[in-house]
Amino acid sequence: MNTSSLAYDYLTREAESLQVRLIQHKPFIMTMPMVKGAEVSSSAMQKVSHLLQSSKSKLFKGINLFLENLKRAKKENKAPENLQKDLVILKLRFNSILDQMDIFADVLSQRSEHETGIWLSGLDALSEDGLKVGQPYFDETPDLMVFLERGHGAAIRRARTRLPGGDQNPVAVIQIPRERLVGNGIAASIIHEVGHQGAELLGITQSLRSELQKMQTLQPQNSEYWKYYERWISEILADYWAMCHLGISATTGLMGVVSLPKYFQFRLDLDDPHPAPYMRVFISCAFGRWLFPNQAWNILWSFWERFYPLDGLPEKKVELVQNLQAMIPEFIKLVHLHKPKALKGKSLGELFPIRDRQPAKLNQKFLEWKSNTKLIQTAPPTLVFSVFGQARFLGKISPKEESKIFTQQLRNWAFKRH
Repeated sequence: MNTSSLAYDYLTREAESLQVRLIQHKPFIMTMPMVKGAEVSSSAMQKVSHLLQSSKSKLFKGINLFLENLKRAKKENKAPENLQKDLVILKLRFNSILDQMDIFADVLSQRSEHETGIWLSGLDALSEDGLKVGQPYFDETPDLMVFLERGHGAAIRRARTRLPGGDQNPVAVIQIPRERLVGNGIAASIIHEVGHQGAELLGITQSLRSELQKMQTLQPQNSEYWKYYERWISEILADYWAMCHLGISATTGLMGVVSLPKYFQFRLDLDDPHPAPYMRVFISCAFGRWLFPNQAWNILWSFWERFYPLDGLPEKKVELVQNLQAMIPEFIKLVHLHKPKALKGKSLGELFPIRDRQPAKLNQKFLEWKSNTKLIQTAPPTLVFSVFGQARFLGKISPKEESKIFTQQLRNWAFKRH
């Protein structure tokens, strides 16, 4: 029995089998059932389809080349061992393509769910509105896709980051927990994740990190506290992005996410890019007072202090929390007045619609919309969530009324997108 010949036959069948399985994976436009209003943007679908088709095409050519090399090696009576290594690499690439397909399949398959698909399309519109402020400064504005996932928090797979296998992600994929549907908390989660994308595209995270590193040198007596803010800056910037769009809804939405047992509230860990929940709410309220002066922020913070008192904590931890809090006015000023290179002389605060989101203006909008609901249809999605989020906090509408309004608006935005 010629074992080399049998080995060649085995490798040939494995490669041909891989080719057959590759052919069986159809483009999403041929497999995903959804109503028109639930679809992702045509640009996003085109980019995803192009990525996967290009990856499949390259792998298909790689398999053909492998089969040609296999025939040549067999004819020349060469040992098959090295070719087995080439087949393993082809299989790994095939699995990477499947991983990529699964990422986008999770997003697209939910669009076929009754009602949910329409909501997701509306949430795409919300996320696009949250990124719009940066468009004049982006080299290219990425497409955004929202999907639901189990779990407590939101997440984003940013555009231009690496996918399994090393390919560049052509779109931003935002993951939102199902439990946030449908209330003002969903906007806080989405615009926070949009903030991560926007801050990276504008280079704000890195430029602010450099400033915070300088502060550690300029104020050696406070270097420990600046180090915490440096570590947390990415998450704080995303919260700030949400705050500037949503006002108090950003903080109430955040509080819903970080309402955890007291043990987790005070985990001050430099290995974690997320601020300790207690500090995160404090920072959010502090930014709120700076951006939108109003008594509401003191009320919110008084809630949080009562829910999570410092009583019983080790003395050193209490001291650390208090010193971090003492640094906040200087930190807020540093962030708000920061002038990243990408903004061409503008400060970070000038990027956002802060004047339009002042509490008095939101209340005025609420009264106008209450008397003429048709006016809501022309308002930006982030403004709608900001207006009704504040009204809900002030007790002017119930959670049931709020959910009804947002559900209808998600349908309207989905309809307009298509």
